[in-house]
Formats: sequence, C-alpha cells, structure tokens
Amino acid sequence: MAWLAISDHKERRFSLRGVGHDRHDSRLYPGDDGFLLARGSLTFETRLSPDGRPQVLLGYSYGWPDQRSLTFQAIPGGGISLVQVQGENIAHAALQHSTPARTDVLRITFSWDAPNAWARLTVERPEEHQIASVMVRDVRPMALQDLRNMLMAQEDHGFASDVVFAALSDQIEPVGPMPSLSPLAAVATPNGYRALGTLKRGDTVYTRGGDIVPVLHRVDRTVPARGSFAPVRLRAPYFGLLEDVIVTPEQRLVIDGSEVEYLFSQEAVLTPARHLINGFAALSESTGPTQQYSQVILPGHEAMMVAGTALESLYIGRLRRKPAHLPATVLRGFDRNSLPEHGRAAFKVLKWFEAIHLARQRAA
Repeated sequence: MAWLAISDHKERRFSLRGVGHDRHDSRLYPGDDGFLLARGSLTFETRLSPDGRPQVLLGYSYGWPDQRSLTFQAIPGGGISLVQVQGENIAHAALQHSTPARTDVLRITFSWDAPNAWARLTVERPEEHQIASVMVRDVRPMALQDLRNMLMAQEDHGFASDVVFAALSDQIEPVGPMPSLSPLAAVATPNGYRALGTLKRGDTVYTRGGDIVPVLHRVDRTVPARGSFAPVRLRAPYFGLLEDVIVTPEQRLVIDGSEVEYLFSQEAVLTPARHLINGFAALSESTGPTQQYSQVILPGHEAMMVAGTALESLYIGRLRRKPAHLPATVLRGFDRNSLPEHGRAAFKVLKWFEAIHLARQRAA
C-alpha cells in the first residue's frame, strides 16, 4: 500500500498516509499509540565497521508498561542479528555474510506477517548482487508508534551513524534483482524511441549489437530514494546520450572505445553508474523521499539502447530454477516458465578503482 517512513541523518519523514509517490488522500491506519502493525517491512542500508566490532545498527527498547524491543546488530565474524522482545516472547535470527577486502554497504530487509506466523530477515550486498535470507519464528506485531519513534529518532532508539537510511513499508517488500531505470527513459524500438514504462510483454527493442529482441516482462517498483536507490542523472552528450537519463547507482553501462581496449584488453566493459559520478557527466539527482524505477527482462540479458547509449537490462540469473526464492522477488507474479535463464555478464565488470581510472583517462 505505501512507504510510511523514510529516514536518514539529514531528514526524517513519517506519515500515516504514506510518503512520496504512494501517498494517499486519507490515513491508512489509526494514529493511536496502541495500534499494532501486523504486516510490513523494515528496510535499511548500512556500512559496517571495518574492524568487525559489535555494533547496534537500528532498534528501539521500552520497559513500560511491558517489555518490548527490536534490535538489529552487527556481530563479530561478519553477520547481522535480529532480536524482537514482546513481553515474555523472544524472536531472534542471525545471518552470516562474506566480508570483502573493503567495507561495502549492506541492505537489510526484515519483513513480517504476524497473522500468518511468517517473517523473514534478508541481507543483500547491492554492489555484488549477493543475497542471504533466513526465516524468523515467533515474530509478533509491533506498535506503529514504536516504529515511528525509532525512525524519527525519538525516545529510546538506536540509529547508528553508519546507517545510510531506514524505511518502513506496510507491505512485504521484494528482495533480489531490482529495476534500475526511470520509467521515462527512452528505449530504442523498431517503431522509434518509447518510454520504458510503456513497454509490455511482446514488444521489441534494439540491443547494442543492432539485433531486435522481444520484451519478456517489465517490472516496476517505488523505492526510497536513498542509498543504493538514490537516483543518478546521466547527462547528455556524455556516454553518447541524446538526452539525460535517470538511473540507480547500480545500473550498469556498456562502455567501449580505444581507452577500454588499451586499459583492459576488452572490446567493452560494464561499469555501475555510481562509479561515474564526477560532477558533470553523472550527477546525484535531487528528488523527493521515493523514486519510481522500471526495467525489462530480455531473453539473453542483452544490453539495450537507451537514449543513444547501451544499458544493461534486468539480470535475473537462474531464479526460474529456484521456486522457493522466486516469490520473494519482484518476479513473484510471473509464471516461472515464462522467465529466461541468464548466464554471466558478457563483458568485464569494472571495480570502482578501474572505473575511476577509465574516467580520468577519458577526461584527459
């Protein structure tokens, strides 16, 4: 139904009507202190301490009139723990994650459906497309006022300095592959450029190689415009663009040319938009609390032509072979038999330092 709260260290928003694009005309829930949110998702992104020390990332705790708390903590050895206390009931879970050479951002999503005795804790590394989930038993509904106080930094709360943003939804939010292009992005088709958000199954688009391939599905999502979802404006005429395009930091571009062949001995390389932000060719885009994104699924994970440059379509790997995982993703409404299987990217994906070096070479 809506994102109810979005908070970071600069701005905190909470509304019972929803915030951003999914705002409603009237309250979705009563405003009394005792109202329990039986179903929803709490999503936040955080940087972890490089020394691996224990760290409370997000949470709240109250001792009156009864004990109730929710705590997310980074634990030694590389992991995230969740503990919920409601009176005498305690629910807990922990997930291990691989620790890279440098400190990356983690996205943690805790979703619950208390009436159906279901809850899930997911840890994702957006930069590496890594994901791990665990089911959580005995989760109880939480007071909406407690969640509000935590996200608005009121009363007894925890909101660590390493937390990039946190957001509350009243829905079970998907995890895994995410759309990464503005629905207004101009996609090249045999009938001319069309807005991405108007494409549907059966339409065709041009690929980087000049081939025409069918659109198998389009996915759309409204997300907090923060962290790895914060919009980036790719500016024309850089990268061969005919007009500006709004993308997520994780959207990958295909870059070719003599510098690429010299530096990497490759015909072309892939680089995420976040590595290209330099103050003129790619800029962080100012926006409201939420942002709408779309993407299309193509048969072979082809790069499609968008406003004159080649951008990756949605990569879904072999999700169709994982019926237990598929319902947790943005693909949950699709027949898995209609989904393709995607192999690895056709080109080398640049690391952040490689992309910076390439950008400097081009600027010179």
